[in-house]
Amino acid sequence: MTLSTRTPSALAEALRDIQAPVRVDLSAVSQELWRIVSTDVPLVQEVQGHLMGMKGKLFRPTLLLLSSSLEDRSPPKAITYAAIIELIHLATLVHDDAVDHSALRRGMPTVNSLFSHQVSVIMGDFLYLRALREMVSLGDLDAMRAITQASNEMTLGEIRQLGAYDALAFSETDYETLIRAKTASLFMAACDVGALCGAPRHRDALVRFGERLGMAFQVADDLLDYTEAQEMTGKPSGLDLKEHKVTLPLIAALREMSASARARVDALFATPEPEDDAIAEVMGIVGEYGGLDYARRRADQFSREAEDALADLPDTPARSALVDGISYVVERRW
Repeated sequence: MTLSTRTPSALAEALRDIQAPVRVDLSAVSQELWRIVSTDVPLVQEVQGHLMGMKGKLFRPTLLLLSSSLEDRSPPKAITYAAIIELIHLATLVHDDAVDHSALRRGMPTVNSLFSHQVSVIMGDFLYLRALREMVSLGDLDAMRAITQASNEMTLGEIRQLGAYDALAFSETDYETLIRAKTASLFMAACDVGALCGAPRHRDALVRFGERLGMAFQVADDLLDYTEAQEMTGKPSGLDLKEHKVTLPLIAALREMSASARARVDALFATPEPEDDAIAEVMGIVGEYGGLDYARRRADQFSREAEDALADLPDTPARSALVDGISYVVERRW
């Protein structure tokens, strides 16, 4: 699959096409979200209202519903599981923003900036526990195992990242282990639970697809931090460097850069709060030494592997939508 660039409006149209086979069920996911988190505590209600306004494109629920519809049948419980997957995702975002002290998410104030870090931590816990309570009520141990395993991997991935004392020693293997845990695991769980709901004989292929798609998604996301403006991503460009996070573009460039270029990178990482000019300089160095091109090639490889995983699945609208989802993930503005 060759990567290309599409405009934001073209990407939005592409997502609508991807979601078309499950549009009716997807519209019910938002109602399920509200039902699961319903409470009479005023502060929780206020935070929930803000979070529901922040919820994104429901891409992970879309993957679950498409996977469950692969053989043109999808039981009603798939809608509830899609809502649970989105709740888990929202909980991770709330906790991540609190850990990173982020002020913006998707162009809107984060919970921690609008309320407090204490509220963020407790609210993230609340979302996780409401999702768990709903899974218990459904009583499907295989689905519960898939979702709780993904939650565990995401948590451990975050801890490993926080425990990395020498960020610039972070290898490509370390990076792939991290993004598999922090991002791909929930993609895998969405496809796995979808398969359990409606297409169990294709479970292995869908799990493989979810893993490879999640890897491509995160590499593409990390590229956006180097290439896209804040108004497009909802967060400042270069934020990963500002927070001393090492992602694949920098890892690849470090292998090629000169001693003088490496010295500029070392200086940035030695500065607790680097200036914008220093960040821009290192972003330029990463591009100059091939980091962006290498990351694009890896995203392309992950996307091809995701498509290969779908090769033997039934030729249905849901499968076509899953294939189109690969392009949607990697064809964001680089």
